[in-house]
Amino acid sequence: MGRNDAFTGMASVQKAFALLDVVAADQRGLTAKEIAATLDIPVPTVYRLLKTLVESDHLIHLKDDSRYALGYKVHALDTSLRRQVNTPSAVVRLIMELHSRSEAAAYYAVHRGDHIVVAHVVDSPAHRRITPMGFGFNDAAHATAFGKILLAGMDPARRRTYLARHGMPSMTDYTLGSVEALDEELERVREDGIAKEREEFILGASCLGAPVMNAAGQILGSVAVSMDAADFDRRSGAVATVLRDTADRVSRALRATSVLPRR
Repeated sequence: MGRNDAFTGMASVQKAFALLDVVAADQRGLTAKEIAATLDIPVPTVYRLLKTLVESDHLIHLKDDSRYALGYKVHALDTSLRRQVNTPSAVVRLIMELHSRSEAAAYYAVHRGDHIVVAHVVDSPAHRRITPMGFGFNDAAHATAFGKILLAGMDPARRRTYLARHGMPSMTDYTLGSVEALDEELERVREDGIAKEREEFILGASCLGAPVMNAAGQILGSVAVSMDAADFDRRSGAVATVLRDTADRVSRALRATSVLPRR
């Protein structure tokens, strides 16, 4: 394989993943022309990618509607990811208890390499999770409480590399927009042992996060809660106490299991 062939193959892989992303974002699926327009790539290229993805069962062709939708292989990938992330039953119970004690949506997130991934969420009609913070969410570390826990635990060089790769996109008018402002915030996180996020990810919702650590004091992940922004100032102090307690109990529960989250 020549150098140009390698680059062409890589471009095709990137286009295939981008195609899956845009199809997944639409509840009804998309036509080939809609996909081409969204990704700004030629229709023949789209058809070639669609043919490959349909044959691999990552997409299906809804012929009556002339649309393409997610295939059933994607479910197998989701199942495998959940198995790899592996939230122990003791931690599931503690996050459920956190939801009840804090009267807020409760989250458990694990660090996987330089990513933080939401592994388990407990919410209810009265205290709903933030959309799209369900299982597998791993975006906007600079604008989320559990993301700030991840960033605060990094050394400066590693954090700069992470931010250079992922950026600091503005999610709301309250999102921290500079590395300097984020550094000041992360210093407060290290001092307090609690990360705060005030409508930085989505308007109307604010979050608190606390680190989950191994016996050596390394941060493996975090627990977090989200609540209405209007409740945040009134309740955040009391909820932070509950959150610290849960983070400590989750840390101890993980040390008692044979499987710890991979860093």
